[in-house]
Amino acid sequence: MALLKASNVVAGYGGTEILHGVSIKVNAGDVVTIIGPNGCGKSTLMKAIVGLVSVWAGSVHFRGVDISDQDPEQTVRNGLCYVPQTDNVFPSMTIRENLEIGAFVRRDNHQFRIDEMFDLFPDLRRSARRKAGTLSGGQRQMLAIARALMLDPVLLLLDEPTAGLAPALVEGVFKRIQDINSTGVAILLVEQNARDSLRMSDRGYVLSGGVNQLQDTGPALLDNPEVGRVYLGG
Repeated sequence: MALLKASNVVAGYGGTEILHGVSIKVNAGDVVTIIGPNGCGKSTLMKAIVGLVSVWAGSVHFRGVDISDQDPEQTVRNGLCYVPQTDNVFPSMTIRENLEIGAFVRRDNHQFRIDEMFDLFPDLRRSARRKAGTLSGGQRQMLAIARALMLDPVLLLLDEPTAGLAPALVEGVFKRIQDINSTGVAILLVEQNARDSLRMSDRGYVLSGGVNQLQDTGPALLDNPEVGRVYLGG
């Protein structure tokens, strides 16, 4: 049984339909990448999965339970965490305070988890008292991911984690994503750096115009000449 299964999802904003029946699945421990042109519905799909956008038709199942109408807080408690592309940290709070906020539903002493995050992201440990608003783009993205991991999710949704980062920093973000996945956390990734993300993915989906265009293993999509011509720059 798939860890996450979105089936024929229809969703949008106001009266505008963005997704016209999109289906994806993520198995336990997988890395899955969604690529496609801007405006094709990638971010809308992520928000529909986590409950921030209403699912008008179709369904989303997580761990075998229909979460299509579930409150996002309950979804998070059940092990699914989402890191949006922007506004993903509290800029007026320190790094440590952001991590503490990330543990808001834990009932145990979460200090050990903060220490684990500092081990995974050493730059954050060195800057623990800095306000998040003073961090570089790469550091801020690492903090956003670390804050989501404070709840020990089994599935992590990442929306454009390398957007706006200098090329030298992109490799580091992908390395951290692979490190997280190696601990058993499944990853669902929306990413413009399609070549790098597909290379490390078990499976990939190509969205266009709010519908599924292609799906295959990550390496197979990389080798697909049509994907290369349209989405990978040749």
